[in-house]
Amino acid sequence: MTFLERVRSVRTGPLCAAGIDMLQVNLGYRCNMACKHCHIMAGPARKEVMNADTVSAVLEVLHENRIRTLDITGGAPELNPDFGRLVSESRKMGRHVIVRTNLTVFFEEGMGHLPGFFDEHSVELIASFPYYSETEVDRVRGKGAFEKSIRALGRLNGLGYGNGLSGKRLNLVYNPPGAFLAPPQATLEEDFKSELNRRYDVYFDNLYTFSNVPVGRFREFLVRSGNMGKYMEKLACAFNPETLEGLMCRHLISVDWKGMIYDCDFNQILGLHAGDVPYHILDFDRERLSHRTISVGDHCYACTAGQGST
Repeated sequence: MTFLERVRSVRTGPLCAAGIDMLQVNLGYRCNMACKHCHIMAGPARKEVMNADTVSAVLEVLHENRIRTLDITGGAPELNPDFGRLVSESRKMGRHVIVRTNLTVFFEEGMGHLPGFFDEHSVELIASFPYYSETEVDRVRGKGAFEKSIRALGRLNGLGYGNGLSGKRLNLVYNPPGAFLAPPQATLEEDFKSELNRRYDVYFDNLYTFSNVPVGRFREFLVRSGNMGKYMEKLACAFNPETLEGLMCRHLISVDWKGMIYDCDFNQILGLHAGDVPYHILDFDRERLSHRTISVGDHCYACTAGQGST
């Protein structure tokens, strides 16, 4: 059964947006890393980067619309030349800003200021952190990635991030390193907090666990290893209809590095535009986007498996 058929079997109508609380912006596919599970196949050689005019268009949309949160992602979004302007101008408007970081970017040339910049602008951080084991992290992200990530977490902790008292939110994200589903979030969070504190004296607020979406490099891995069919079956069997109400795509709109509009970062890579609404940030129409029908495919099973991606 396709994902669309499954949705229609438990709902009276299609999956539709429930408003726009968040504007998610992908600043480009350039990254200092080339992680094995990356759904956008980011890396140092990628040239796709959002230009200054498109960043200005994003800021204009934030200025003209009551959207509470700006969610900045990439690649490594910090490598975009206009990253600082986007963050600082959004904060001046009173918007809550989330940055999805890989942590290791702090050690790239000219990026040492980032922890202080995030602190100054009260940015919430969501950091990719595959596991609390050096072997597992370096296998997914490259040699030395774990050591840099621990050092980065230490620097952020020193600024008050992750202590649960300062309001400086530091969250980690776990993605399974293979063709299996994520374990229960609460249990794994407890393990992460205990092991990272005991071994390295670092701490964080929350751990988010997500099943990998079969897109990009992870899809290539599944096909190459002969696990594509089995993995899709696992996702479909773990379908949880209770996740549908809280799916992120129902509460945000995603903008790619060219300014094109999508329901989510995954649809962006697959070229699935946001239904019959305007496709570009310059044509942003909040009313129409807030009631659009979500474009779906079988990859969406990853967001509804188990506890889901809400």
